[in-house]
Amino acid sequence: MTLFKTFAALAFALVLAAPVHAAMPLQPTLKVTTLDGKTFDLAAQRGKWVIVNYWATWCVPCIKEMPDISHFVATHKNVTAIGLAYDDSDPADIKAFIAKHPVVYPIAQVPLDKPVKDFDEPRGLPTTWLIGPDGKVAKPFVGPVTEALLSAAMNGK
Repeated sequence: MTLFKTFAALAFALVLAAPVHAAMPLQPTLKVTTLDGKTFDLAAQRGKWVIVNYWATWCVPCIKEMPDISHFVATHKNVTAIGLAYDDSDPADIKAFIAKHPVVYPIAQVPLDKPVKDFDEPRGLPTTWLIGPDGKVAKPFVGPVTEALLSAAMNGK
C-alpha cells in the first residue's frame, strides 16, 4: 500500500506542477493586422458568421480547403473569414503564396512565437473556429473544412 501512496502523491504533484492553460473564452477577441496593412477586428464582425482559419503555406490540407472557404464566403453574405497564416515564413513569401492561391478574405500572419491571445494554439493544421453572429464559438474544427461542414455547423448540426 505504501508504493501506491507514493505513486499517488507523485501523480498529484505532477498535476500541480503542470502548466495551467486558461480555457479559450466562449466569446474570444481577435484584432490583427492583415498582410495588406488593414486591421481585422472580430468584434466588428458581430451579426455575421466568422470563419477563423489557421493554416500554413506548407500544409497540403490547408491549401486544399482554401478554395472551399473562399467560395463559401463569396456565396454567403452573412459570412466572413480571416485566414491566420501560422507560419514563420517571411511575410513576402506568404504574400507570394496568396498570389498563387487567391482567396476572397483577408490573411494575417501569426508567428509561432506570438500566438493569438484568446484562441487556443492549433494542435494540428488546419484548425478552424466558426464564430456565431453573437461572437461566441459555434464550432471548432481540426482538419480541413468543407462547405458542407460549415453549412451543417451553421444549422446547428
